[in-house]
Amino acid sequence: MPAFPSFHRPSHGLTRQEFLQIGFSSMLGLGLADLIGPRPVQAGPAATTLSGKAKSVLLVFLTGAPSHQDIWDLKPGAPAEIRGEFQPVDTSVPGIRIGPHTPRLAQMAERYAIVRSMTHELPGHEQATHFVLTGINQLPPGATHMASRNDWPCYSAGLQTLRPRGDGLPAGVMLPTYLHNGYGFSGQTGGFMGSQVDPWHVTKDPNAANFRLDELTLQPGLTIQRLDDRRAILSQLDGQRRDLEAAAASPALTRSQSEAYQLLSAGGRFREAFDIEREAPETRDRYGRHPFGQSLLLARRLIEAGMPVVQANMGSMNNWDTHGSNFAQLKDRLLPPFDQGLAALLTDLDERNLLDETLVVCIGEFGRTPQINPTAGRDHWSGVFSALFAGAGVRGGQVVGASDAHAAFPATRGWYPADLGATVYTALGIDPASTIIDRLGRPHRLNAGEVIAPLYA
Repeated sequence: MPAFPSFHRPSHGLTRQEFLQIGFSSMLGLGLADLIGPRPVQAGPAATTLSGKAKSVLLVFLTGAPSHQDIWDLKPGAPAEIRGEFQPVDTSVPGIRIGPHTPRLAQMAERYAIVRSMTHELPGHEQATHFVLTGINQLPPGATHMASRNDWPCYSAGLQTLRPRGDGLPAGVMLPTYLHNGYGFSGQTGGFMGSQVDPWHVTKDPNAANFRLDELTLQPGLTIQRLDDRRAILSQLDGQRRDLEAAAASPALTRSQSEAYQLLSAGGRFREAFDIEREAPETRDRYGRHPFGQSLLLARRLIEAGMPVVQANMGSMNNWDTHGSNFAQLKDRLLPPFDQGLAALLTDLDERNLLDETLVVCIGEFGRTPQINPTAGRDHWSGVFSALFAGAGVRGGQVVGASDAHAAFPATRGWYPADLGATVYTALGIDPASTIIDRLGRPHRLNAGEVIAPLYA
């Protein structure tokens, strides 16, 4: 297996993040035109804008799929081989009980809602990740278990298509890992909409002492004024060599150079958001000095800087995939940093008056089996699972939906990934029924789900 994901590379060349990772000095070189070809993409028509309350959406993604029946939906009356080792505890909201190893979240249940009847039909990590990160219920034609340009666009790509930013910045950031198993997981890019709407992927640990994004750092001795000067010189060189290059390559090169330039010059708040050392030590301590906590803190900084869609992956690929020692892993490794980081995030957003305009969604790609296996683990299960929602008009202190007595299937209406997508897009003021036009000129309905209306009741 290769050390980095093996993309199905689009014929039109490098993605935005690949270009930025080349570095600023390479951007000023003349050899890049040979690597970048045309990027034939048509943006879809503007969506009918709904009264979305959210300025931003933060998707806290529990990659690998957490055990819903040991965190959000315990079944103390079920047989021992199903209920497991944990007993539910009371929360700050009478009648709502959750698992015993998220004590901070238990004391702020009035700030979030739990949906206990999420469901879909394909419990495979790659496919289910695709579903949840894009808001679809089945794979689009040509999509497989590997990332490709046949995939459905992720939420930030849908937003970027229908409401393009005018400042050269991306509409979304995913951090701190790119999910892959030797190949990229589907659902993390612009998919069939093309690379120009890909989110920006940050693949460094914000908790690391040397955390820094070189792509957003000017080289020593290079100021914004000198950057402007070099850009002007490059523009002149482009004009002189235009007759020597393939006609299709030059526009793509100019666009990519412009994107990098905007990130370095106009995106001041965006650059500063990554300078996590600006945070007070006590704030960093409150989130927790671990990847979970610092990733959520970085996500808050990006939201505060105006980033519309942020996805914070809670761990590397399949981190919550507890096929063995499920209870020990949850108790000792997974839930303590998760509880600390998410509780700090919700508190911080509220104290900064950002929670009312930020939709927070915490979800995995599916749940775990009701039956405990011989290694004290739980296996893949998509029959029912849970998700947490907060902010942007969501009424906290409630449970939406219910599972059956064994947490195996919905006992009330099931809510699907497409419904999650409709909720995300509507919160952002995007009509889920909008038509998007892919890079080959084909029309698609953006989303076919329904808003999870009880969240707002």
